[in-house]
Amino acid sequence: MKALTDIEKARYSRHILLSEIGMEGQLKLKKARVLVIGSGGLGSPVLLYLSAAGVGHIGIIDHDTVDISNLQRQVLFCIDDVGKNKAEVAKTKLHALNPLINIEAYPFTITAENAMPIVKNYDLIIDGSDNFATRYLMNDACVLSGKVNIYASVSRFEGQISVFNYLIDGKRSPNYRDIYPTPPAPGEVLNCAEAGVMGSLTGIIGSMQANEAIKVITGVGNVLASQLFIFDALSMRSHILKYAPNPENPLNGNPPLQQKLIDYEIFCGIQDTHDQTKILEISAEELAIWIATKKDFRLIDVREPHEYEIENLGGELFPLSNFEKSASRIQNDKTIVIHCKSGSRSKSASEILKQKGFKNVYNLKGGIIEYLKKIANKD
Repeated sequence: MKALTDIEKARYSRHILLSEIGMEGQLKLKKARVLVIGSGGLGSPVLLYLSAAGVGHIGIIDHDTVDISNLQRQVLFCIDDVGKNKAEVAKTKLHALNPLINIEAYPFTITAENAMPIVKNYDLIIDGSDNFATRYLMNDACVLSGKVNIYASVSRFEGQISVFNYLIDGKRSPNYRDIYPTPPAPGEVLNCAEAGVMGSLTGIIGSMQANEAIKVITGVGNVLASQLFIFDALSMRSHILKYAPNPENPLNGNPPLQQKLIDYEIFCGIQDTHDQTKILEISAEELAIWIATKKDFRLIDVREPHEYEIENLGGELFPLSNFEKSASRIQNDKTIVIHCKSGSRSKSASEILKQKGFKNVYNLKGGIIEYLKKIANKD
């Protein structure tokens, strides 16, 4: 890394004057590559302060467009930006703030398919997303790729922040799944659009994320690893909860139960609203995680009794040969996973339940054969 230029020395002089940061710390900021997920309420202050601080390469992922309701808290944007892609607008605004840094916009949704190739190009991930599927996705991508993840969330008057997967004495600190092994049921936790949020709170918590990022990059201070900082904007009170590795976390263990990214919409119980007749599928790996993390769902086996006696996964037995009649005994109060030997009969049973108005129905892809082969290592 080349030394700071004269204009950089002048621009970042207040950092350089700090003995804890100095020239060396500022060079670390210049060298750093940071990926920010979302440029909204949390992402706006994060991006503004990291750009001003001289972080050399910043990536912005945001598929959304600016809405007039965003302007109450998303301080990167103005009325003329309404209808434009947030990532691209943010890139223009941040270049105007600091033309000495590189900024890359990703104007699309981050998914299990594209996350790893993007994440691997960055040193540090800052998660400013507003939904559970993306939070679990980014957490898992960071753990599997060995990246630090600075997490935060806000709702109404409360915010929280923590640093996940931080390297301490050769070991990674706990991650999001150590606090929240499984997501809440759909609709149980309201998002900002439903519950509201104090605009200034997003600025406070987002600035704290930027603060943790600067500390992680420069190596100064104590970061919020293994600690969840919780702030109440109404009382101006805060407290820190310490947490440790959770045995129900599928990313823990050697080897871990989960070794690749999964379908996070299935994991979080998000339905396909475009095609209500579509039979949803769950993989053997995803089912194993549901079982290990004690997710509340009903497992139904549609094989015959003699097959069940030989080997089973502990599900309720409803043979397909009598399923049309016996299905009336199945309650439609929770997510249902149906399986057979290979996935064919269970697909038929899934279709029967869909016709009867069941919505949260998943067919185990490959059946018990695939599950035992991949999870139980049985041929």
